[in-house]
Amino acid sequence: MVNVTQLSSVAVMSNVSDSQTSSPRQTNGHFATGNPGGPGRPRNAVARGAVVLDVLGTEVAESIVRVIVDKALAGDLRAAELVLSRAWPMRHGRPTEVAAFPIESPEDCVAAVGDVTQAAMRGDITAHEGRALAAVIDVQRRTIETVEQEQKAEELDARLARYKEYLK
Repeated sequence: MVNVTQLSSVAVMSNVSDSQTSSPRQTNGHFATGNPGGPGRPRNAVARGAVVLDVLGTEVAESIVRVIVDKALAGDLRAAELVLSRAWPMRHGRPTEVAAFPIESPEDCVAAVGDVTQAAMRGDITAHEGRALAAVIDVQRRTIETVEQEQKAEELDARLARYKEYLK
């Protein structure tokens, strides 16, 4: 009876002799320098497969849609739901009406976020809608602050220029 360890040692020894004579790999298993690594996958093999699937899908899709529409017209509610969900996809957001007043300073943003919070707490808008509105208000606040910082920087540059002129 042959022992498993004997078989593996024989296989390793046969691999060593093969790798020394004709193998494109080094002893650590990496390809030797200058070896391209084999022929690889044929060019455009995936693209050809996709084209075949597209042709098959196009041929079958029309008849499947026709069957589903016929079932929907015959009163199958699941088929009708499927057809209508494709014709009018579900909206993920809805316009939210809010009492808008101009936001001209960061302090106005505080009041606006307070109003949004109160509307969400009363149930006039959902928490998701409140979060979206608060994000819009925050963008407005950051924009106002950026403009104010730019104006202050320009003012400081002008004061510095006047001071340099004074020193001359």
